[in-house]
Amino acid sequence: MSIDYDGRRFRALGGGDGTCAVYHQRGNLVWAVFEGGRVRRGTITGTCDERGVLSLAYTMVLASGEVIAGHSTNTPQWLGDTLVLREVWQRYGEHTAAGVSYLEEIPGAAR
Repeated sequence: MSIDYDGRRFRALGGGDGTCAVYHQRGNLVWAVFEGGRVRRGTITGTCDERGVLSLAYTMVLASGEVIAGHSTNTPQWLGDTLVLREVWQRYGEHTAAGVSYLEEIPGAAR
């Protein structure tokens, strides 16, 4: 499944807390900026393989002032007509945690 992520926008499945990420892609290089909800500003940088799987590193500053860093592997899947990323993530440092999240492409997002 080859996916071009350039211009796609994602949020937590079901709408989340208002955090929105705008993705960009050139070749296999992928990056995004995200903000909203508890996130003042976040960035993602990584690569995309031939199946559309993303290997990413991220950093973010929360509204509380906390700085969080980690990595994730995001696997694309379809939920009806909606592109969903299954995100397996791990945080580093004093905010060490791990889990699985789901991100959905925002319906009607301009590409």
